[in-house]
Amino acid sequence: MAGLTISCESSRPEDTRSLGRQLGIVAQPGDVFLLVGELGAGKTVFTQGLGEGMGIREPINSPTFVLLREYQGRLTLYHYDLYRLANVESTVTREWEEFLYGQGVSAVEWANRASELLPADCLLLEFLIESDTRRVLKLTASGERHVALLSSLHCS
Repeated sequence: MAGLTISCESSRPEDTRSLGRQLGIVAQPGDVFLLVGELGAGKTVFTQGLGEGMGIREPINSPTFVLLREYQGRLTLYHYDLYRLANVESTVTREWEEFLYGQGVSAVEWANRASELLPADCLLLEFLIESDTRRVLKLTASGERHVALLSSLHCS
């Protein structure tokens, strides 16, 4: 299956949040968003927008000290953070696959720490810090569903 890659620029957190919101509005069960980038690059801000687009009303915070937080909206958002895991394979459980391949939407921060456990059909978002005020988000979709999702996106 051929993929699709686009780049978007963000000069303020609201740009990143808006990108997430757009994707949250059209998200469907089983969508997987893999988020990769340095600390402070915008991964959690994107996820906040994703949740807003999915109709989630409660605040979405970085789950840095826990593996997973769940949020209820039009769909369930499973927000993973793999930053503090020393050995991802021994930490994640059977429930990992149930959530990741279930009826909700998954956003996985620090996804590069578990690349061997993640689905090939996904939307990979690489957050690149260009300066204090400029981010470039490189989005790569693989799989028919995620390519269609990325094709619907409008960004600068």
